[in-house]
Amino acid sequence: MTETNENMNVDVTYSKFTRVALIVISMVLIFAGPTYVPYAMNKVNVSGYVSTGVGALLFIVGIVFMMFLVKKKVITA
Repeated sequence: MTETNENMNVDVTYSKFTRVALIVISMVLIFAGPTYVPYAMNKVNVSGYVSTGVGALLFIVGIVFMMFLVKKKVITA
């Protein structure tokens, strides 16, 4: 009798420090990703298209990570 873990939802409780750290990481990805990373990449002579693409990608990753945190109820109102 083997159980599969496909339908099991794991309720993870995070400490306050972990919750704050996850929120800060997502906020850095959302706000600093599209601003400071392309600026730094332009300073080291990376193409403008590449640096803009990386900035947009970091923004999207930050939004997806924030949505994940809201879905897992790490961020509550």
